[in-house]
Amino acid sequence: MTETRPRVVFAYDFDGTLAPGHMQNHAFIPDELGMNRADFWKETNRIAREQRGDEILAYMHLMLAKAREKGLELSLESWRKRGAGLKLFPGVEGWFDRQNARAAELGLDLRHFIISSGNRELIEGSPIASHFERIYASAFMFNAEKDAIGIALAVNYTSKTQYLFRINKWTLEEWDNVTVNRSQPKAERAVPFERIVYFGDGFTDVPTMRLVTDQGGYAVAVWDDDEKVSQTAAISLREDGRASLAGPGDYREGAPLDELSHAVLKEIAARAHTPSLVKWPDVTDQGELPLDE
Repeated sequence: MTETRPRVVFAYDFDGTLAPGHMQNHAFIPDELGMNRADFWKETNRIAREQRGDEILAYMHLMLAKAREKGLELSLESWRKRGAGLKLFPGVEGWFDRQNARAAELGLDLRHFIISSGNRELIEGSPIASHFERIYASAFMFNAEKDAIGIALAVNYTSKTQYLFRINKWTLEEWDNVTVNRSQPKAERAVPFERIVYFGDGFTDVPTMRLVTDQGGYAVAVWDDDEKVSQTAAISLREDGRASLAGPGDYREGAPLDELSHAVLKEIAARAHTPSLVKWPDVTDQGELPLDE
């Protein structure tokens, strides 16, 4: 009989964590919309304030509104094609198979998830999409012809924590609000928090990192070696107690983030396998216990 390997999860933010900057900044805003990147985000903030709304909903709305003004294609396939050219940090494409192989050697079943405020359709078109068990990210709503007509899902800084509980209980469908909220003893949950590692870079990751840290998991602050703002954000995550682990956005073998993740996997494996190594004496007739002298 084959024993089930303990399940471990690496969950990642996307923008600033696996890729530098906002994913929309690489081509969509400057090349297709013909807008200055800063102007797009300034308008996003203005809409959110004027409507007393959420900035994630505001940027999704603005993407659609500006795309319609420009007469751009809005099909699901067109959004995924836009994601094919997303710029990633060095080594990201080879990261997942290497971590999976290490986990398997340690007797672990490693799964990867995205929990991002970025755009799901763009991430689905990226070169790394196939590595993820689920991509939890802000998403468009599509009609029968597969054209974007509205917003189906907005993932902001607080709602990110919902997806950690979905992973924890292995209730993965975004629309299922019943099972995820059902009481479940911690011992029966598929992925204990101490076997969840969350990689993030900034403000939208704060509640998620706090939750993982408080529940005995691992929060890793990723920072961009070329961006002072990113480095400052990482220091803030440490000083505010959100993350105790960190590394620059370099996912190549032997880089600090790679070595750190290997060490974390080994620590998780030791914790996960220790209970199975415990052996108590099998005594049917215990006799009398010796008296203390």
